[in-house]
Amino acid sequence: MKKLFLDDVRTIEMIYDKSMESEFDIVRTYDQFVTYIKENGLPNFISFDNDLGLDKNGNVALDGLACAKWLVYESGLDLRNLEFKVHSANPVASEQIRGLLTNYLKHLKETE
Repeated sequence: MKKLFLDDVRTIEMIYDKSMESEFDIVRTYDQFVTYIKENGLPNFISFDNDLGLDKNGNVALDGLACAKWLVYESGLDLRNLEFKVHSANPVASEQIRGLLTNYLKHLKETE
């Protein structure tokens, strides 16, 4: 099972058991997230952080919600089998990511 961990600061063992570390690939930015999926395909599981720090110009970087929106609206990938968890400490953004993906996956299953 291919797993992806999106977080600008945290390590795997900060969220999951340390023994799971080898199961994940880590991406730290929106661009790394998009590039990873374009090059490796959709993982089976994605763990989302929302706030991804600052970009190289010191501006607020594109966040985990932007990554989720890219998956839903731009990637063109079949997400029906995607499993995900939102591990962000930002409760509002966590709910936005969770709501977007949950509702989209529900829609896909209803239109099968």
